[in-house]
Amino acid sequence: MTNIIDNLEANIAGSQTSLGRIIAFVGLMGAGKSTVGRRVASALNVEFCDVDDEIIVAAGRPIADIFQTLGADEFRAGERRVIARLLEKPPHILATGGGAFVNSTTRELLREKAVTVWLRADLDTLMQRVSRRNDRPLLQNDDPRGTMESLMQERYPIYAEADIIVDSVDGPHGQTVAKVIQALRENGLIQSAK
Repeated sequence: MTNIIDNLEANIAGSQTSLGRIIAFVGLMGAGKSTVGRRVASALNVEFCDVDDEIIVAAGRPIADIFQTLGADEFRAGERRVIARLLEKPPHILATGGGAFVNSTTRELLREKAVTVWLRADLDTLMQRVSRRNDRPLLQNDDPRGTMESLMQERYPIYAEADIIVDSVDGPHGQTVAKVIQALRENGLIQSAK
């Protein structure tokens, strides 16, 4: 299966394609927005931008520090400004933060200037992935699994408003990458260059 997926990515990367619009990944932490986004961008030979990385550069400090010193509201305001700036660039792949699409102003901006793809994952998959890193401000508590369940209940109905929904599966990221590329093709968002 992995060889089939790698071949699919290689075939796409080897052909001339163009992206009609910005593709913005939304979803909870651990869904694969950055990892899958990078691979989709590489396969399509377009730029990849990660909103969290851009915030860190702009603020000159880690996101956890921004949350702790300035609070969630100020973080979301800065995130909105960074997203607005990135949405002015030519078509590319954009990985947003887990809470970005939940904000109604940011959600409207993304709807206007991008095609949104929700990478949906189940609780066990998300917890397995986020447990590998200790830099998730919202999970720095005594019950990270309970927090993630609450976030899913709150955010999944909002994420469901995304233009495209792709299940982020437990397994090699290439499986999800292939599903995203197929969904983009089916929705006419990837055109073969002539």
